[in-house]
Amino acid sequence: MDAAEFRKRGKEMVDYVADYLEKIEKRQVFPDVEPGYLRPLIADCAPQDPESFEDVFKDIEKIIMPGVTHWHSPYFFAYFPSASSFPALLADMLCGGIGCVGFSWAASPACTELETVMMDWLGKMVNLPEEFLAGKDGQGGGVIQGSASEATLIALLAARTKIIRQVQSEKPELTETEIMGRLVAYASDQAHSSVERAALIGAVKIKNVPSDDTFSVCGSALKKVLDEDKAAGLIPFFFCATLGTTPCCSFDKLLELGPICNKENIWMHIDAAYAGSAFICPEFRHLLNGVEFADSFNFNPHKWLLVNFDCSAMWVKKRSDLIGAFKLEPLYLQHHHQESGLVTDYRHWQIPLGRRFRSLKLWFVLRMYGVKGLQEHIRKHIRLSHQFEHLVLQDERFEICAEVVLGLVCFRLKGSNELNEALLKSINDAKKIHLVPCHLREKFVLRFAICSRTVESTHVKFAWQHISQLATDLLKTWEQNHHQQ
Repeated sequence: MDAAEFRKRGKEMVDYVADYLEKIEKRQVFPDVEPGYLRPLIADCAPQDPESFEDVFKDIEKIIMPGVTHWHSPYFFAYFPSASSFPALLADMLCGGIGCVGFSWAASPACTELETVMMDWLGKMVNLPEEFLAGKDGQGGGVIQGSASEATLIALLAARTKIIRQVQSEKPELTETEIMGRLVAYASDQAHSSVERAALIGAVKIKNVPSDDTFSVCGSALKKVLDEDKAAGLIPFFFCATLGTTPCCSFDKLLELGPICNKENIWMHIDAAYAGSAFICPEFRHLLNGVEFADSFNFNPHKWLLVNFDCSAMWVKKRSDLIGAFKLEPLYLQHHHQESGLVTDYRHWQIPLGRRFRSLKLWFVLRMYGVKGLQEHIRKHIRLSHQFEHLVLQDERFEICAEVVLGLVCFRLKGSNELNEALLKSINDAKKIHLVPCHLREKFVLRFAICSRTVESTHVKFAWQHISQLATDLLKTWEQNHHQQ
């Protein structure tokens, strides 16, 4: 393909993507395929001779689309939102076109410098304390990671390196292995599984701190676990606080937890993967109060801020803590500006060496929506979740299972877990809308997350009418079966 054909085909592809997104609600949100559907549809091995673009293009609808779950459909209410917008898609094209690999300043100065500035813009939008911003000569700063899971792992590894060095300076007789065996990380029993996975990869113990009846961790619960572990000779070193848990969007109590972590020399990382975007709205910023005690903070613009995956925003108070943990300087990566103090080499802030020019997406979206446009997007989603909550509350067969704060509603039929499992199965089998469940204590609960950029009140009403009708049908057969037994 030469540049002339690329121009022609590029325009066709833009039209195809625009049509796909414009007409997405006509597509069934969840695919009808069985595992292994794709292999029989394509050749056993790559073609020896080139095929035409037309051949490839016509196979998109034939082979790919039948197996796509349409995350951007206004009938998709599962997981959490996955952001998408036209400015971000255009920026991603430019990122692919420039194709730089921005591991150091010298490898592409604009790639590094735009990221530093965009992370400051974003930090100011959520009103982060000054210490987290790079500014002209700050100690902190932001970096774009691939996902919140990655940010948690990076924070845990940096915390591990820091504590090992501290303990060794105080007790030189202890080996690194002996210290590692005594380290403990902590997170809520509602925290995402990626926190446990970070501890697994970091080869340290992790303990769940029990959450209260609002599914939040409070100071006294953390203190109790810390006291027990210190008495047993263990070394607490890392706590991951969650703002907006995955099961029910609950918030750990930062103002109680932060001072404890600071006093006990424990690195506090805040995972606000989904909820963090809402903090750009002044009326939700109080949910971040206590961030001043944290060592690192992360949220995903690629969930709720109209920036396509992947774009996970992570800030640290002391960038030397990250760089200290991961810095290696082979000659082939060195450059003559690296000691200037003005230069960030992001390879020291992350696991992979290579990185894409992801800050272009932030730059395009923040400029073309403006803070007000993004605030309106968040507020609209939250209004819709309260609309759904209101519909649920009007039907006495159902109950709401956790406070609705942002764009997630946890609800269920009053009755057994089996009944609710059957309801979810009938919803997802009908494939008109898509939901996923969670467990809250012993209860099987349905999660209704407002996801799509294009979702409107009509889609929410449709979803509720559909759920309500399926519940009616299910309860009839359920009662008949139980009478027969």
